[in-house]
Amino acid sequence: MNELINNKEHYCFLHRFLKINLSFLWIFSLCNSNLQAQDSTTKNTNLDTAFKLKITAAEPFNRSINQPLQFPYNKNRVRGIAIANVTLYSVGMVGLYAAWYKDYPQGKFRFFKDGAEWLQIDKIGHAYSAYAESKASMELWRWTGISRKKRILIGGFSGAAYQTVIETLDGFSTEWGWSWGDFAANVAGSGILVAQEFAWDEQRIQFKFSFHRKNYSDPSLNRRSTEIFGSSDPERFLKDYNGQTYWLSTTLKPFFPKSSVPEWLQVSLGTGAEGLFGGRSNYDTDKLGNVTFNRPDIRRYRQWFLAPDIDLTKIKTNRKGIKVALNILNIFKFPTPSLEYSRNGFKVNFLHF
Repeated sequence: MNELINNKEHYCFLHRFLKINLSFLWIFSLCNSNLQAQDSTTKNTNLDTAFKLKITAAEPFNRSINQPLQFPYNKNRVRGIAIANVTLYSVGMVGLYAAWYKDYPQGKFRFFKDGAEWLQIDKIGHAYSAYAESKASMELWRWTGISRKKRILIGGFSGAAYQTVIETLDGFSTEWGWSWGDFAANVAGSGILVAQEFAWDEQRIQFKFSFHRKNYSDPSLNRRSTEIFGSSDPERFLKDYNGQTYWLSTTLKPFFPKSSVPEWLQVSLGTGAEGLFGGRSNYDTDKLGNVTFNRPDIRRYRQWFLAPDIDLTKIKTNRKGIKVALNILNIFKFPTPSLEYSRNGFKVNFLHF
């Protein structure tokens, strides 16, 4: 009976997931068709004005000059990126389901207040995830050659859209629920990227991430970490708030334009947390009410970091593919020494991942 219930829950989850992703595919297809229609109309009008010729969308060549009709974007790349967005997101969601949802029952949609959990590190994680996904999507759309405004809007808000799908799935989980705090963080993350692109056409303040797997001398803490954060590296990467650091990096050169400071040198302000072995406290019970974990002696506290960083986007290259890759990889903080401040005072970390 339990197996039947679990199979039904998995089916319901996958059914919702497929419906949502088919909606995304339809939206991307609509955007693609809209781009082609607008481009065809605009291009024909321009040519009609310039050469006083009537050129229709069905005519692939301007016979008077015997040159192919040029589009301001690559249609094949637009189709490819639209498909890649949906495909990669689907694969990512399947992996997320395996790591996060499969062991928890599904139920009716509900709301959940979690603003006091995990010292808000999870909220920063939501903002970062939306920012990173938006940036990756926007850079891929840049590669297609579509207009700046469309690239910023379509790519820039992709992260918030993707994260909102995850939040919706959380709403059907009996362990969690729809969190307005998570939703606000998702929108804020994409908003950080979109606002800077419209204001400066670049990311002067870059949202970055670093992670190191935590191992403890106390076996009970390692067991607890495995229980709530998972055992594999990908699970820990996603879930273990004790090993995550989120950074805001900015380039120094604009502040000292006449100096010899390298364009790629950045300074980063980061934050993280320690001692988190439960959402609100280091205490847990099983379904019968028996205490399974109780460690009030472990203090939960925030950490702040100051460190140098490297802006990979400042590396000179004429290869567009490499440039796009560097832009995407720049969402990760380059390992460097860091100065840490917390309730324990100041501390120097020789190499901060």
